[in-house]
Amino acid sequence: MNVYVEKTGFIEVIAGGMFSGKTEELIRRVKRAKIAKQKIMAFKPAMDTRYDDNDIVSHSNAYFKAQPLSNIKDIYHHDIEDIDVIGIDEAQFFSNDIIDVVNDLANQGKRVIIAGLDLDYMGRPFGSIPSLMAVAEYVTKVQAICTVCGNPASRSLRMISSDELVVLGAKAQYEPRCRLHFSIDNKGENNEG
Repeated sequence: MNVYVEKTGFIEVIAGGMFSGKTEELIRRVKRAKIAKQKIMAFKPAMDTRYDDNDIVSHSNAYFKAQPLSNIKDIYHHDIEDIDVIGIDEAQFFSNDIIDVVNDLANQGKRVIIAGLDLDYMGRPFGSIPSLMAVAEYVTKVQAICTVCGNPASRSLRMISSDELVVLGAKAQYEPRCRLHFSIDNKGENNEG
């Protein structure tokens, strides 16, 4: 008796603050899928040109070939029909349309791996990441190391003056902080409630 089993898709979210290893973990997972001879395609926001215009690159210089997207719906303009695994880095920079897109991809039987910041520079939930965490089958919350005390850091303290929500940057613009040292150095601005 032959039994046909439908391919089940699912969503994985890797979330955390700056310098916590989100992108590195995304790269590790897609490279392992490649070793397993799965077909992979990776994407990132076109606005993220910090280390490379096209590739996904971690702060530690690990990289994976990717396609930049100006709009998450542009993913459908790529030949993804036979793709098994889709990686998406810096997901917080995409519109809330990402929720419908990744649900659709998972419903098509694809493994969708997403990495993104879960909190903004004020310590508030960032973009669509909280909603993506809610619809995902798997969520991995990664921590950086607080630059003040060495404890686990879940927040990203902006070191430059700007009221803009999005300021692309790296070590010169942000430092990982634990809850305590984020609050102290943010001068209470994130403690409005």
